[in-house]
Amino acid sequence: MKRGKVVIHKLEKLIVMNNDEKISTHYRHGNLLTAIQAGLEKQGIRPENASVEDLGPVDEFHIGGRAASIHFLDQLEISPSQTMLDIGCGLGGSARFAAKTYGAKITGIDLTSEYVEVGQRLCDWVGLSQSIELQQGSALSLPFEDASFDGAFMMHVGMNIEDKHVLISEVSRVLKSGAKFGIYDIMKVNDEELIYPVPWATTPETSWVAEPKDYRMALEANGFFVAEENNRYDFAMDFFKKMKAASGAIGGPPPLGLHVLMQQTTAEKIQNMVANLAAGRISPIEMIAIKDA
Repeated sequence: MKRGKVVIHKLEKLIVMNNDEKISTHYRHGNLLTAIQAGLEKQGIRPENASVEDLGPVDEFHIGGRAASIHFLDQLEISPSQTMLDIGCGLGGSARFAAKTYGAKITGIDLTSEYVEVGQRLCDWVGLSQSIELQQGSALSLPFEDASFDGAFMMHVGMNIEDKHVLISEVSRVLKSGAKFGIYDIMKVNDEELIYPVPWATTPETSWVAEPKDYRMALEANGFFVAEENNRYDFAMDFFKKMKAASGAIGGPPPLGLHVLMQQTTAEKIQNMVANLAAGRISPIEMIAIKDA
């Protein structure tokens, strides 16, 4: 019986590792730093003179960009004395914004090594490398000691993680008692199948969009109390409307934007995501939870 459990555990680990590689491959660019530098130079900005604001259009890979980050992160009441964890940090755009705005120390973790390497270079460019450390790793096995952080956040991450309970269990483990944990994810709001590809997945194989109740259950099972929950549907639809209008006004995408990350698949992925939103299949939702509340 014990041998059978060991075999099952090994199979589960292999499945997780295989999914991790598929997800990392989905986001991998191959020449990302050069592409970002080219976008800056089109605007007459040298990398060493770039600001957090200059990088915002490309390094905030979630619905609403910087405006969404402000609305979301302000609710965490981050202070300069805190050390925060950014789960699924991507290029570290939200980490840089949080470090600059609130003065906190930020540690970021992401599956995609290219994002981590490029993100750390971007921190160097804007003079925040002393406040931010980005590293490659899995949110399902966080490489940190228990009670290491004063708070945590993740933005558009859970859609790539099947086991929300393990994810939130790991977050709970590394947070101090009383810490706030913010989630800003795309969640399911009806039973219809999604249209693919979308920004976080090419096919349903690596897409695990869950309902808000699934998040709440996982949070409550791991010692969290959900203090706030906000459906940002109207904000999202307005954001995409303005993005389309801005692109039309200049005859194409700006020098820096999400198209730099998604490359030739950008139009189809954004179109499908907006269609899924408009049909009421998904919505971006904020949750602010407190550990041991």
